[in-house]
Amino acid sequence: MAEIEQPQIYLITPSEFELSSFPNQLAAVLDAHEIACVRLVQASRDEDRIARAADALREVTHERDVALVIENHILMVERLGLDGVHLSDGSRLVRKTRKTLGDDAIVGAFCGGSRHDGMNAGEAGADYVSFGPVSATDLGDGTIAETELFKWWSEVIEVPVVAEGALTPEAIRTLSPLTDFFGIGEEIWSQDNAVKALEELKAQFVQG
Repeated sequence: MAEIEQPQIYLITPSEFELSSFPNQLAAVLDAHEIACVRLVQASRDEDRIARAADALREVTHERDVALVIENHILMVERLGLDGVHLSDGSRLVRKTRKTLGDDAIVGAFCGGSRHDGMNAGEAGADYVSFGPVSATDLGDGTIAETELFKWWSEVIEVPVVAEGALTPEAIRTLSPLTDFFGIGEEIWSQDNAVKALEELKAQFVQG
C-alpha cells in the first residue's frame, strides 16, 4: 500500500496583532513545527503599520528559511522584500499579478468553494489555490468547500491545494489525504498555547 503523503502547514496570521508579542509567538511555532509558508493578513489600511508588521515577521520567517506572503497588497511585495502574495478574490487578478511580480514570486488565490474559479486561477499561473471554509461557520456567505471538491482536485488537478477556514479536528482527519496544505490561523492563535494547539491538530492527520 502506498504511503499517504502528509499535508504541509501554511500559517495564517491574525488580522490584528501586537507587534511587541506576536513575532515571538510566531517564532516559537516555527521553531517547534515544520512550516511551509506564512501569510501576513492585516485588517489595517495604514501603509506604515502594514510595513512595520511585514518587517517584523520577515525577520522571523526568513531567519528560519520560511516563505512570507502578504494578503492582497501586490505592490508591497517587492518593496517589503516578501516572497509573494495571496489574492483573496479568486482568479480575477492572478494573470496580472504574475506579470507584475514575475515568475519567482509566490502567487496564491483563494477561490471559496468554486471549482471553476480554482481551475481558472491555476490556468492563469497561480502557484496554489485555496478553498474554504471547510466546515459550517457564521463568517462569510455560508459557502462551504465540500470534501468532494478536494477529492476531485487531488485526482484531476496538479496545482497544489490549500484547505483553510473552520478547520475542525474532524475536517482535518477527512481532508488530510486530499489536500497539500492546511491553512491554519485562528484555530491556533485563539488558544493559550499555539505550539500545543498545532500539535493537536497535526495529530489528526491520517497516517499512511
